[in-house]
Amino acid sequence: MDKETLITEGQETNTADQQNAEDSTAKTDESEATQQTDQGQETDDGKEAEGDKGEKEDDSSDKQEEESKAPDKYEFKAPDDTQLDDTVIDAFSEVAKELDMSQDAAQKMIDKVAPVMQARQAEQIAAVRNEWAESSKSDKEFGGDKLEENLATAKKAMDTFGTPELTELLNKSGLGNHPEIIRAFYRAGKTISEDTFVGGQKSSTGAESVAQRMYPGMNP
Repeated sequence: MDKETLITEGQETNTADQQNAEDSTAKTDESEATQQTDQGQETDDGKEAEGDKGEKEDDSSDKQEEESKAPDKYEFKAPDDTQLDDTVIDAFSEVAKELDMSQDAAQKMIDKVAPVMQARQAEQIAAVRNEWAESSKSDKEFGGDKLEENLATAKKAMDTFGTPELTELLNKSGLGNHPEIIRAFYRAGKTISEDTFVGGQKSSTGAESVAQRMYPGMNP
């Protein structure tokens, strides 16, 4: 009886051990299956995340293209009392395009900048003309005390050999104040001029008024 009891107890023990082993194996298989499922889900989630990221980047790129403010070509209107140089406008349009400026924003920039640029240019031209005039006034050949008289001589040569178009060019450009222009006409005038004094008086042509008409920018 004791032997049978021992045998019976041994069989029950083996059966329990086997059951435990099977349960452990099942749990291991279940754990591995769960891990595989989780890994697969993580992989799928990663792919979906990358896909969403790509879609967002595409949407962002499309949105940027749609929100571009720069027109295909800028059409600028010159501010009052100003002129727009084509070369400057082309350069400005290129920069405005790179900065994605709208037509209105670029026009506002032109309205602000163009008058300042033109005023500055006018100041520089006036400064150069004044410098020419001052140099002419002190010129050793025709300037000094006899400047008015010598300018009248130069004016006579210009009337003889020049044209109205030349006079207009000299006045508009300011070159009429340039020492070398005056010198050329003064020397020519000396070769064709009669005495500028009659009986110790200035000739009736009025040297001062002639000089002022010829060189309006110069005040002897």
